[in-house]
Amino acid sequence: MTRRILVTGGTGCIGSATVSALFARGADEIVVTSSTGRPGSLGLWMDLAQEPRIQLVTLDVGEAEDVERVVRQVQPTHVVHLGALQTPDCDANPARGLQVNVGGTLHLLAAAERAKTVERFTFASSAAVYGLRSEYPGPTVRETDPLTPPNLYGAWKLASEQLCRQFSLRTGIPTVSLRLNTTYGPGRDRGKTSAVTRAMKEVAAAAVNGDTVQFRMPYGGRENYHYVEDVAAQFAAVTLDPFDGYAAFNIRGETIPVSEFLDRIAMAAGSHGVVADLAVGPDAPPNPFVCDLDDQSIQDRFEGLSRTDLDDGIARTLQTFTQLARRGELPLD
Repeated sequence: MTRRILVTGGTGCIGSATVSALFARGADEIVVTSSTGRPGSLGLWMDLAQEPRIQLVTLDVGEAEDVERVVRQVQPTHVVHLGALQTPDCDANPARGLQVNVGGTLHLLAAAERAKTVERFTFASSAAVYGLRSEYPGPTVRETDPLTPPNLYGAWKLASEQLCRQFSLRTGIPTVSLRLNTTYGPGRDRGKTSAVTRAMKEVAAAAVNGDTVQFRMPYGGRENYHYVEDVAAQFAAVTLDPFDGYAAFNIRGETIPVSEFLDRIAMAAGSHGVVADLAVGPDAPPNPFVCDLDDQSIQDRFEGLSRTDLDDGIARTLQTFTQLARRGELPLD
């Protein structure tokens, strides 16, 4: 049977890498939706001109009629729902954030139920469903720990998780929610936690232009980091590997101090001939939110999930960014 996958938000950082990972895991056709209809970051992972298995569709997931139309036309066997507004946009326009982040999930689940073709539904949740790190006395934060979202984005991700759980219970369709923390790597441009990736962009630009780099992080403390290709591979696994029922999983990553991540970038910058002064800003507050995600549950349930060494992930990111900078295709804003 043809495995036709609908990926919302599939032109963003995680979405575009996930499209590539889905093909690597055996997807036959992928319909990618975005609110703009532009390919976004897809070109980082594949040659779109040579990839006939991809169809790009414009879709506003906040509009129920549009969602119904696309799902009816595509008749997907699998759905990966990544489309959402991130924290700054949710705070700036809460009504629109609610429409997209909760309404979009509701519309997509309803359309998937009516389609009668969907065999698996995968939802991109967030570690923002948890609360302040100080609320968790253990060494790590597990899926069974209390969920006390600290912001609108987290509250809406939790609401969507519950919609997914009810959908699975009602329909019997296997459904997975993946809780992410900080993704870094090629394509990561938006959101507060994209700051370390922006630092790597500046290093890459300096490597081409012969400049030095001074970069100050807007926050300190600790962070749980996921290399984008690892995130994509985990989305592909939970979408296409055998699974029954409903579950929410913390995604695999590594937790270190933000300052250490910057030190590792600075060290890698030296191999590119760049002097990089990277540090946490003098008035930057510590990251108060959850960071030490326990990823044992997803490891136990799905085999062979990668976790790229941080130094390797930094090196691969800088290599990609340097190539883009040489071609004049590296956006810095």
